[in-house]
Amino acid sequence: MVPRIPVSVDLVVLTVRCNALSALVWRRDNPPYLRRWSLSGGFIQLDEDLPDAARRILAERAGLPGAPVHLEQLQTYGYPDRDPRQRVVSVAYLGLAPDLPASEQAHMAWVPVDDLTAMAFDHRRIMLDGIERARAKLEYTPLGAAFCPPEFTVAELRRVYEIVWGRQLDPRNFHRKVTKAEGFLIETGSATTRDGGRPAKLYRRGPVEALHPPMLRAAASGQPST
Repeated sequence: MVPRIPVSVDLVVLTVRCNALSALVWRRDNPPYLRRWSLSGGFIQLDEDLPDAARRILAERAGLPGAPVHLEQLQTYGYPDRDPRQRVVSVAYLGLAPDLPASEQAHMAWVPVDDLTAMAFDHRRIMLDGIERARAKLEYTPLGAAFCPPEFTVAELRRVYEIVWGRQLDPRNFHRKVTKAEGFLIETGSATTRDGGRPAKLYRRGPVEALHPPMLRAAASGQPST
């Protein structure tokens, strides 16, 4: 008889809150890993596709129905000992969004990723894979704007890159690169003083799917390439 192996979906939902890259996690209230932080997840239903399961879990388990979260499939995890109770295959999804409100679900919280050193199951490994995917996508795609409000300044976008990459970037070089990347940013015609100082132009995300040239994190010397 062919064994039936449950399939779950786990969500790595990341945002920038209080100047820190944070993940949406929940405190387990049952064994195993009692009181450990865990990613939002659940088993897929027999009649639903994986993307549908990811959005259902985002709404029901993560407590973010209708939230403007960019979701994409991250990776599949299926090694035998990842769950001590039974063999479970997990399909992880990465979710990126601007500063989201606190979840209404009990035990849920936004926690800075640097504070999540011990998590249930293999969820820290999954989270770290999601963080690296997010960092890489900021190099080659305009997904950095997914962490920003619909209209944002270049300084706000730069701060997203600095927080996600964990390094300081030169403001002038960053401004030059993002404004010259074809189709990355579109001027709204408005300005704001919320950054402090002189009014700064407001932009929105452009239509391109890939950045030319890319926003590389570091040159071969280890110094920021921006």
